[in-house]
Amino acid sequence: MNKHFLHLLLTLGLWSGLAQIQTSNAQFGPPGGGPGGPPGMNNQDGQRKKTEFTGVADDTPKGNGKITGLLVDSTSGKPVEFATIALMNVKTNKPIDGTTSDAKGNFTLSKLAPGDYRLQYSFIGYKNLDSKPFTIEKGTVLNMGSVKLPADVRTLGEVNVVGQVALIEEKVDRLVFNADKDMTSKGGDASDVLKRVPMLSVDLDGNVSLRGSQNIRVLINNKPSTIVASSVADALKQIPADMIKTVEVITSPSAKYDAEGAAGIINIVTKKITLHGLTLNVDAGAGLRASNLGLNGSFRQGKLGISLGGFGRAMYNRASSTLDQTTLVGAQSLRTSQQATAFDKPIFGQYTLGFDYDLAKNQSLTANIRYGTRNFIQQQTQLTSTFAMDSLLSMTNRDVNRKDLSNSVDMNLDYVRTFKPQQEWSISTQYSRTGLVNNFYADILGQAGELTARQRNLNNNTNQEMTIQTDYQTPIRKNQLLEFGGKAIMRKVDSRYEYQIGGSTGDLIYDPTNPAGALIYNQNIGAGYISYTYVTPSKYTFKVGTRYEHTGISAKASTTNETNEYVNLNIPSYSNLVPSVNVSKSLKGGTTLKAAYNRRIQRPGLQQLNPNVNKANPQNISVGNPNLSPELTDNMELSVSSTIKKTYLNAAVFGRITNNAISQIRIPSDTMAGSIITTFQNIGVQRTVGANVFFNTSITAKWSINGGLDGYYMYMQGTTAGADGKSVTINNSGISIGGRLMSQLQLDKGWSAQVFSFFRGPNPQLQGTMGSFYMYSVGVRKDVANKRGSIGLAAENFVGNGVTMRTTLNSPLLSQVNVNHLYNSNLKVTFTYRIGKMTFEENRRKGRSVSNDDVKDGGGDGGGQQPQAAPAGGGRPK
Repeated sequence: MNKHFLHLLLTLGLWSGLAQIQTSNAQFGPPGGGPGGPPGMNNQDGQRKKTEFTGVADDTPKGNGKITGLLVDSTSGKPVEFATIALMNVKTNKPIDGTTSDAKGNFTLSKLAPGDYRLQYSFIGYKNLDSKPFTIEKGTVLNMGSVKLPADVRTLGEVNVVGQVALIEEKVDRLVFNADKDMTSKGGDASDVLKRVPMLSVDLDGNVSLRGSQNIRVLINNKPSTIVASSVADALKQIPADMIKTVEVITSPSAKYDAEGAAGIINIVTKKITLHGLTLNVDAGAGLRASNLGLNGSFRQGKLGISLGGFGRAMYNRASSTLDQTTLVGAQSLRTSQQATAFDKPIFGQYTLGFDYDLAKNQSLTANIRYGTRNFIQQQTQLTSTFAMDSLLSMTNRDVNRKDLSNSVDMNLDYVRTFKPQQEWSISTQYSRTGLVNNFYADILGQAGELTARQRNLNNNTNQEMTIQTDYQTPIRKNQLLEFGGKAIMRKVDSRYEYQIGGSTGDLIYDPTNPAGALIYNQNIGAGYISYTYVTPSKYTFKVGTRYEHTGISAKASTTNETNEYVNLNIPSYSNLVPSVNVSKSLKGGTTLKAAYNRRIQRPGLQQLNPNVNKANPQNISVGNPNLSPELTDNMELSVSSTIKKTYLNAAVFGRITNNAISQIRIPSDTMAGSIITTFQNIGVQRTVGANVFFNTSITAKWSINGGLDGYYMYMQGTTAGADGKSVTINNSGISIGGRLMSQLQLDKGWSAQVFSFFRGPNPQLQGTMGSFYMYSVGVRKDVANKRGSIGLAAENFVGNGVTMRTTLNSPLLSQVNVNHLYNSNLKVTFTYRIGKMTFEENRRKGRSVSNDDVKDGGGDGGGQQPQAAPAGGGRPK
């Protein structure tokens, strides 16, 4: 139910003697709204009463008087539609008749008896306005002219509201984390925000997991981006925490979403300025590990809205690691010991330009351009010793400079036409392109520290994508909604790589002993879907659908830079039918039960396909596998949520079965003694069962606490190389438990404080266990300049000397213990300020947009609400 009709019904319900309001208990959606019922049919608490207005009461005086007029916004001059106009008796000061303004702001009251009256105008977001008293005689026709309704400035946040928006909200197919309530992430980036979201885990490298799986899809305003597709961890550092409004965790996506993302979808929703006028927001921060500066402006006048933004973030982190591994080479056992230190100096930035324009009252057009840049530079020293039978075989000292650089452009153009409430058609187009450079340069030093040799790896990648999609939805009666649409995605990857070597002096030349070449990978996807929502009178909501996707792949590879001869890779095309079912049941007392099933596919990502052999650390060589095929996952989930007094509780159990699972595999190198190659394979199966519970409670009106626990059991089975050179079947299983706790306190005179803590236990992998880690922070903030700005201070991991994580790997041919120490103690100061004048303007309808949630990120082991308009995004070829 939109706000116009809700306000009308509430107002009419107060007019005693004028109308008979008949209610039934028909259920039009689950608590919290969202897509559990047809869009627009849910109010704030998820229930909607069916109303029937039967007309004016029989005792209302009748006559032939008439009143007409036009309601307009006092600032913009736009018509105010669906506002309430009450005819008040001057003597009794009670309403005796009434009506509402139409879509053009016009209103009419007829058949009025003679008497002394006044009109009272009211609508959400505006001040109540009373007309001067007037007299109606027999046959009087009175035109009130253009009535200017003034905005209620209290809707602009100038009023001190005691109640607080919940930090965590639940909708029919997702959990919503209101990030703008989190102050300790100010001055940080998106990874700092995601660390605080229930069911999510962010490791020390910034890799994100949902319920123990990194097989997820990350969207920004319901859109992907090629830079996100290349590396989720790096892309999150480009998004300023101060611009994030909410983070949506979608564990059971409907058929409308792309079938990719085995564990689910994470949608990061940024703040959008919907008020009228010219504004400029400044966000700045300085800390021991990072500094940032952001400028975001907007202009909105009449039918046109323009936004322009820029953000930059520079980081400076130190880390160290130790490695102790044993490999079996033939009959000989080799032990390798390595000590390494690193100094990271990444710089990230993004710039956005957006337009939206109302072509007509029921048609809108949006266009967005986003440019992102990443400059990740790392200086590393590596001291490696190799032993056989406790005798030193070799010692190598390397100084390595890594450059991981990229630039991405995402552009979109979206059109939407609304025929009537809940019936609309949209068409969306999107183009995205990313250039990615992943190089390293190494100086090889002798035992006395002298330069003996040099090495360089060049790896240049280009990813581009073109998407077009169309969607249509229409209501069927009052409790059913039908949605269907189609989509086409054209992707292309071009990756070229080579090694160069040289002595202590002179030019570098092509290295014939290391692989070089190129990969050209084309992927074309055609998809169609249908989704049906039905809400029963007994408060059951059913959302069922199915999606069909056909993926065609053509790929060719070259194994040398000296010729342009390519060999075709015979990667077969494939088709998938992916059903989804979401069921919810609302009980008395605000309790909701939900059950869901869906099938997902996970296509390999660029880092998993890229055949470049990365030897930046010769003891841990990484290489992709162009012959990977997609994995299929069946997901099941049961959950219950309820509000008990001031405490919100949610508990869920889930299960996940993945076939043809993509996972990292470690094997000893055939060419370099003591080193390990990390690659990707379709290993076999993964089975996961788990549960999570979280709460949010308000101890007082100004003090809230939230937190939760989650855990899962995972079983993995796959193949790897055995001691005799043949493949052997291996398996591993384990339990991982994590939790978080956060408390926020609003103090007097604009002061506020927050504490946050998080831990994640050991995480099982096919060949070992990833170590546990933790983090914590505390922050305070003071509002200044009548809440136009704020100054904050936050400290992170300030006890001790950073975080240590211990990872172990085991297989028939190798064992490894890797200890990483991140010196991430941090102290930061943040500053925000808003410039410009805001005036009220009704919400503008935005166009739908492309959402390519269908690829898998390259890091780590594979372990609704309807989409709204958003800034441009893209996806990368896979």
